[in-house]
Amino acid sequence: MTPDQHTPGQPDRHAPDRHAPDRHAPDRHAPDRHAPDRHAPGEPDASGERLRALAERQIAAGELRGLPAADPVNEAMIRHWLDAMGDRNPLYLDKGVAPPAMAQVWTMGGVRRDGRDRSPVDEVLAELDSQGFTGVVATNCEQTYHRYARLGDLLTPATRFTSLAGPKKTALGEGYFATWNVTWYDQFDEPVAEMLFRILKFRPAPKKAPKKSYPLKPAINRDTQFFWDGVHQRELRIQSCADCGELRHPPGPVCPACRSTNRSYAVVSGDGTVYSYVVHHNPPVPGRDTPYVVAVVELREGVRIVGNIVDCPVESVGIGMTVRTTYRAMDDELTLPMWTPRES
Repeated sequence: MTPDQHTPGQPDRHAPDRHAPDRHAPDRHAPDRHAPDRHAPGEPDASGERLRALAERQIAAGELRGLPAADPVNEAMIRHWLDAMGDRNPLYLDKGVAPPAMAQVWTMGGVRRDGRDRSPVDEVLAELDSQGFTGVVATNCEQTYHRYARLGDLLTPATRFTSLAGPKKTALGEGYFATWNVTWYDQFDEPVAEMLFRILKFRPAPKKAPKKSYPLKPAINRDTQFFWDGVHQRELRIQSCADCGELRHPPGPVCPACRSTNRSYAVVSGDGTVYSYVVHHNPPVPGRDTPYVVAVVELREGVRIVGNIVDCPVESVGIGMTVRTTYRAMDDELTLPMWTPRES
């Protein structure tokens, strides 16, 4: 979600009017509430009946309050958000308000949830996982902003599970569409923001036997040939400007510093630190075993490059971790640069 660039204190022109008719175009991924489910012929499926019964119970439970945010709306978190999003609008901090799209940030449970803040959604998703619907893709996220969250506000989420539609046949596989609403209330029990969220939980296709040739081969052209030639020789080559010496990655035709089109390259050390990373679990990727880490590594020379972190448990990877380049043969033709923890 990218925060809207608008002046705090003015109505959010992107926020939906709760009193106006919904003018959104139909979502091609969203389930048709009026279309019958395409169940397989025959007797009712027991697991499907169990899912529907569970969903009906959670819908009947209505809105359930979660735990209040661990911290009130604060300047430090707003500053981090603006920096991460590249938002240069100074008026948020000047006016003492948070970007509207930050609503979910204040009450997110973190990486290691302890189970005390379970919502009506958790049981439904756990049951879907247990039935093999482990794939997930978000299809809808619609937010409504009642007012700006102000410095010092302490927000509390309230979740209401609204529907489970399925099983449906999709391009990803058979699955269910789960929809819920979250409302964030302030310390005076007044709503600040709302969010409708819908996901597709699908049953991934069985993994196929690995092919002899690595399927995710990069595109190699005249602009990038020097890089892959270097990898073949176990060298990490970064493009440089032949005139001013500026390093840049990925390779490009024009120097961003002096606009020269004269290109060269430098062999760099391969040492760096983890600038950011994600752990990929789903969907399955051909030729790769999940989970694995994809990181942005900031090299000692100042440029950043994307690659996998290997020879390290995924839970041990962290921002600021020192790494060095290693090379892995993916098949008889392709070698990829990757990164491994560097001894201090």
